[in-house]
Amino acid sequence: MNQKLPHNISFDNTEYAFAYKSTKELKKAHFLFSTMGKPLLVKLGLSFMPIAIKWKLPFVKSIIRNTIFSQFVGGETLEDTKPVVDKLEEYGVNVILDYGVEGGEGERAFDLSTQEFLSVIEYASKQKNIPFISIKVTGLSRFTLLEKIDSLMIAHSNELIFDRYKKAIGSLSTEEQNEWKSVLDRLMLIGKTAYDKEVSVLVDAEESWIQEPVDAITLMMMQICNQKSAIIYNTYQLYRHDRLAFLKENFELSQKNNFILGAKIVRGAYMEKERKRAMDMGYVSPIQITKENTDKDYNEALEFCLSNYNHIALVVASHNEYSNLLASQIMVQKNINANHPHIHFSQLYGMSDNITFNLAHSGCSVSKYLPFGPIKDVIPYLMRRAQENSSVAGQTGRELGLIKKELKRRKQM
Repeated sequence: MNQKLPHNISFDNTEYAFAYKSTKELKKAHFLFSTMGKPLLVKLGLSFMPIAIKWKLPFVKSIIRNTIFSQFVGGETLEDTKPVVDKLEEYGVNVILDYGVEGGEGERAFDLSTQEFLSVIEYASKQKNIPFISIKVTGLSRFTLLEKIDSLMIAHSNELIFDRYKKAIGSLSTEEQNEWKSVLDRLMLIGKTAYDKEVSVLVDAEESWIQEPVDAITLMMMQICNQKSAIIYNTYQLYRHDRLAFLKENFELSQKNNFILGAKIVRGAYMEKERKRAMDMGYVSPIQITKENTDKDYNEALEFCLSNYNHIALVVASHNEYSNLLASQIMVQKNINANHPHIHFSQLYGMSDNITFNLAHSGCSVSKYLPFGPIKDVIPYLMRRAQENSSVAGQTGRELGLIKKELKRRKQM
């Protein structure tokens, strides 16, 4: 049923934001964010955590499971996520399922990851509120192979993406071409299964020095799967100064080839690593010079996608309150239904509940990005969440302020 978006969405209503959490759970979240607000403590913890897991110290695993893991991860197995998925459904919130294992190597590991992704698609297809799953190409391919293809594509940077992709693949050795064919087979199997099961796949962005082949194969999958509806989505990191232009270029490509462009827009996840590598290797950093430039490009990307919403399926993946409000305001201006199938909002599980649940209360299609996997395998993801909350200006303070406000409201009831 079509639903009009209210003109006065606010992200300050903590009753809606935290209705799904008990007071005990809120106090636990308050303790965790307070801890993550201490950069030195976070730095020490991040240094110790991988070593402790490697040494299999039992008390450490238990501490991680009951704190940062339970805050940001849905469980260790697909079945473990069900209570979280069901709880979110009660409040009108969907789920983006992500098998959160990163950095595997070897054909056997890649084939196992493929089977896990297929299981996730199968599971999602049987749940009302799991319209998306998320995948990483680095879970299916050797990093150094992606890096080589990227460097070969960059050598033809003045050409269109499919042309430079074909030339790069043609320059690989026979052995590398066979290895790459296996990667494509895995991705095409995932794409076909998602198409058959009507579950959309969000392809995560990667580091800039392996992103070119990821972009090329994701667009190829869109050509096949996105003729009638958006099944495959690429991720555009707007903290890169070239991504807004690339998004627009991809839209032109989709128009010429008659497919719906699936676009998940994010600010980005690898900023420090990107800047360090650029400095170490002596090339111009792909990262925007200022945060203001990132915000400007992100919001312009929002407006561009929403202005072409009949041909672009958009996932607004952001914790930035202004960007989410801007998207909702543009939808009101353009008289776009709150639950239009081409417009979706998303925030990470464990963060920005004030945005997620207030959007859901207003009738928007909104999801929590919910990773799952063994604790030892999701450590990289958890480390990024801890770093993000200790380094992003105002993020932890905002979370704490909202939790305190809700605890105070409940106490006065």
